Amino acid sequence: MSAFEKLVSHSKKIANFNHLSSICSWDQASMMPEGGNQARSEAMAELSVHIHSLHTQPQLADWFAEAEQEALTKEQTASLRELKREWQQANLLPEDLVQAKSLAGSKCEHAWRSQRKSNDWQGFEKNWAEVVKLSQEEAQLRAEANGLTPYDAMLDIYEPGTSSASLDTLFADVKLWLPEMIDLVIEKQAHEAFIEPTGQFAAEKQKALGLEVMQLLQFDFNHGRLDESVHPFCGGVPSDVRITTRYNEQEFVQSLMGIVHETGHARYEQGLPKALAGTPAGEARSMGIHESQSLFFEMQVGRSDAFIAHLANLASKHFDGANPDLFSQQNFQKLYTRVKKDFIRVDADELTYPAHVILRYEIERDLINGNIKHTDVPELWNLKMQQYLGLSTEGNYINGCMQDIHWTDGVFGYFPSYTLGAMYAAQFMAAMKQSVDVDAAIRSSDLTPIFSWLGDNIWSKGSLLTTDELVKGATGETLNAKYFQEHLRSRYLNNV
Repeated sequence: MSAFEKLVSHSKKIANFNHLSSICSWDQASMMPEGGNQARSEAMAELSVHIHSLHTQPQLADWFAEAEQEALTKEQTASLRELKREWQQANLLPEDLVQAKSLAGSKCEHAWRSQRKSNDWQGFEKNWAEVVKLSQEEAQLRAEANGLTPYDAMLDIYEPGTSSASLDTLFADVKLWLPEMIDLVIEKQAHEAFIEPTGQFAAEKQKALGLEVMQLLQFDFNHGRLDESVHPFCGGVPSDVRITTRYNEQEFVQSLMGIVHETGHARYEQGLPKALAGTPAGEARSMGIHESQSLFFEMQVGRSDAFIAHLANLASKHFDGANPDLFSQQNFQKLYTRVKKDFIRVDADELTYPAHVILRYEIERDLINGNIKHTDVPELWNLKMQQYLGLSTEGNYINGCMQDIHWTDGVFGYFPSYTLGAMYAAQFMAAMKQSVDVDAAIRSSDLTPIFSWLGDNIWSKGSLLTTDELVKGATGETLNAKYFQEHLRSRYLNNV
């Protein structure tokens, strides 16, 4: 085999172990009995160390040197670039740090599930202190190797090529126009009457409704499934995608749109180039692009008038004993475009969501850069919530700084991806509408033209292109936040 072929073969071996790790993580979050956590955490830490050792085998340096001298196709050259990036990232971290962070993260995340319910910041903080300490060590190692700030070094894991300087500029602009738009929309909607779900909406019926919506969105059930967890997520691998949601039997609005959101993640995974499976080039481009797909499904398609009509009809069928007026298309449009300043990010509406993300970004940036201590987070969270959304979280950790799963296992640098994803999604929709009659496709119940465009321009590219190349190829320009602002104004203030 050539050196390049040896690297690809080795990458596929690593991918097989990552496959097992991903399914074990899904099981730990959705199916595993309480008593299994300690043994599972130890097993997964051992697996993390083994995967790390495969990434750092000494012969790889020689293979990369040889492969760079070989005559490669354009696709192979891109694949080599991604293989080398993954190898370099792994080699920055010592084995003992990888193991320690895995163990600390598993312990913190598992305890968080009950600590959050009981508003137990003191208990959580004891575990989280170790996670933050190890994450700061990791960030410092990455920063020294790459000539970046500690936070930018972590950001580079999820958003290659993005810097906190560019995010500061981007988010500063959003903060100029978003607060006024939120207030205008809330004032406008204050005069609109609508019916909220009341009564009992059995989880079994909610799941049946969700599965039917997933069929409409052409989810491949031969290569994936829907389950339940404390925190909705999409996991697994492209050939076996696992998505979860959570059910509240007092209402169905959140779980249903949560399923639409996670299906967007899953369809991206299922649409990645199969010829590159098992290699970094065959994986998602970045978390921002990944979020663009879930938010394209949820916000661009899922909350459009045409799709809302389908949701209203399907919900009426599954909850046939409820108030029929609840399921009118007009009422559903109001339900799914309701703007409210509230505490919980995952339940936030489209308009206030960026405020939740910017708050988290600013805190994690300063935490990883060492400008604040982890014990400062509750107070800073409260101050920023009051500043951005006019809400106080003083002493309210369950709805404040303990609400997200990301920081429990050291995922710092991820939060900006959510708002970047919303911006990319708006830009993709604007470009798609130049060649696809999106509303007609949704009304017909055959969304194939939409998915064909996404497949051709986003999914099939994997990581062969840089983020800027991918976005420019699909839309004719790199990220332009004006499409996001125009989308929000059109949807929420079109008559103002």
